[in-house]
Amino acid sequence: MFPRRLIFAAISISAAASFVLFGYEFIRSVSSSLFIEAYGAENLMFGMVLVSPSMIVMLYCYGRLLSWRGATYALAITSLFSGMLILGCYAALVRGMHFAAVIIYVFREAYIVIVIEQFWSFVNSVLTTEQAKRINGPFCAVASMGSFAGGMLVKRWAEVLGSEPLLLFAAGSLVPAAVFSVIAYRFGGEPKPSEAETGGRLGHLGVKTLFRSRYLLFIGILILSTQLVSTVLDLRFNGLAEMELSDTDARTAFFGGVYGYLGLAAGILQLVIVPLALRFVNLRVIHVGVPIVHLVSSLVLTISPSLRSGTAAYVIFKALDYSIFRAAKELFYMPLSYDSRYRAKQLIDSFGYRFSKSGGAAVIGLVKLVVKTIPGIAFSITAMVAALVWGPIAFSLTRMYQRLVRTEDT
Repeated sequence: MFPRRLIFAAISISAAASFVLFGYEFIRSVSSSLFIEAYGAENLMFGMVLVSPSMIVMLYCYGRLLSWRGATYALAITSLFSGMLILGCYAALVRGMHFAAVIIYVFREAYIVIVIEQFWSFVNSVLTTEQAKRINGPFCAVASMGSFAGGMLVKRWAEVLGSEPLLLFAAGSLVPAAVFSVIAYRFGGEPKPSEAETGGRLGHLGVKTLFRSRYLLFIGILILSTQLVSTVLDLRFNGLAEMELSDTDARTAFFGGVYGYLGLAAGILQLVIVPLALRFVNLRVIHVGVPIVHLVSSLVLTISPSLRSGTAAYVIFKALDYSIFRAAKELFYMPLSYDSRYRAKQLIDSFGYRFSKSGGAAVIGLVKLVVKTIPGIAFSITAMVAALVWGPIAFSLTRMYQRLVRTEDT
């Protein structure tokens, strides 16, 4: 079923993802806490607004790298560059340059999706659909173990070492991630574009590929709706944390614990539930069922707002997003072309993810300028509305996917 080279490739790319997510737990907890300390949780939305322009710059650079040197070098270089920039921000922070808290917060939102989506582009390119149904869950689970380990270490070390030094772990983790990524491509082989796609002839960013496909546009709309839910639950969670945890290092430790247990929960789902669900549950049932879960958790947060219910709603979203939703969503890309998997996918799953978060935060920021204070309940109600929109989009997309697969089989 699985040639030996694919097994080694899967192990290598899983190790790379595990290192990246291990380091990400340090930068995620630290950047949020430092931003809140410097500018307050109420201004997180303004930091989010800056994510979209930074994503455009990074995606353009990624697209040029992909056209120039191919997928292997693009992944290695983006990983190593990210580590260097994080190291530079650490140096600025220890010198009292508070603006670096904004840079590290914005950059953390950009680099993680660009690197992770390259891992998925590789997986979607070297596996068949049946192989993916068996391996996507374990691949995510190994990656999540890195996330769990990172989160637990943040929880243990934040109040001992302080927040800023933890950024060194994030920077360092990207070196072995780059090495294992190159090894994975050596075993799995580097996918090649068609003659029409070679050298980025259809565009380095993949904009033409995206807008020529109704199917890809629907995936993009799906992502926008999911990330609106993520954005408002994130803001609500951080706001509740600021209210109940005033000390910076204690808040960093709390975030580390939350993200660590989130990684553990996602890992269990990925290892046990995802392989079974992808093989035995209709894809439409999976994609429609996920927003229903978020509708219920957001309703509970609306009725009974607290740090506990806010954390639960946020963790449930992230755990499902990292596991069953992610694994099921990646199947949508497998029948598509090289540019769809390596370029348009980045626009959808990197820029789309962050644009939705950034755009949603921008709207919330504009509203706040008018009304001054936004009631916390408004965030959970917005999540409920977005979940209601998400369901029908997922239903339509799975129907399009099934038609595409049938056409490919015939």
